[in-house]
Amino acid sequence: MNIVLDLLWLLITIIYSYLESLVKVFIPRTRKSVAGEIVLITGAGHGIGRLTAYEFAKRKSRLVLWDINKVKKEVGDVSIVVNNAGAIYPADLLSTTDEEITKTFEVNVLGHFWITKALLPSMMKRNHGHIVTVASVCGHGGIPYLIPYCSSKFAAVGFHRTLTLELEALGKTGIKTSCLCPVFVNTGFTKNPSTRLWPVLETDEVARSLIDGILTNKKMIFVPSYLNISLTLVRFLPERALAALNHIQNVQFEAVVGHKTKMK
Repeated sequence: MNIVLDLLWLLITIIYSYLESLVKVFIPRTRKSVAGEIVLITGAGHGIGRLTAYEFAKRKSRLVLWDINKVKKEVGDVSIVVNNAGAIYPADLLSTTDEEITKTFEVNVLGHFWITKALLPSMMKRNHGHIVTVASVCGHGGIPYLIPYCSSKFAAVGFHRTLTLELEALGKTGIKTSCLCPVFVNTGFTKNPSTRLWPVLETDEVARSLIDGILTNKKMIFVPSYLNISLTLVRFLPERALAALNHIQNVQFEAVVGHKTKMK
């Protein structure tokens, strides 16, 4: 009898969720305020991280900027622009221990949006915060000659989904989670990328989408947004159809195979 009731509740939940999603298409989502919140951004010295810092600064967040590359001057440039946003703490992530992290934030870690292992317990204690995982569309489907990259992004997506489930199981509803999954971004990581069906994105577009997703508590942030639909459809395609779709997609970029650089 219990399984019947559970299945009935599941059906009701599915119908309600679809109706809620349909309503949200026509009604703009409420955006939360991040003014005064502490925002920790790793990789803040360049690319998406740097532009994300600018976007949070516009919203008067308190920024903690880290980068594994020693680009203190660039991080400093950010602090000059956002000096009205609150405290700025440039730091080298590689030289910072968990103990140092904990000491830095032991007074107030109420508003962190970027997470490290050392900060999660404090966020859980306050039941407040937002954890953002940066992944890629490659975390949902592989691309030839990018095995290490795709594998790491699959791991990132898995981390996001598992952490989300664990926080829900623990009743930590005040801690939100988001996962950024863009297509190719023009950051220089891949050389001369091109596809027939996907655009090659600029970092400012991705940063704006990321901020919008965080402020509306969006779980999975696809850029462009229609990727969500295409990835759902792909799950229902047979293997031969997927191979044909990949052929049409014709993803190309410069890859190093052995000791030679080739277009793939």
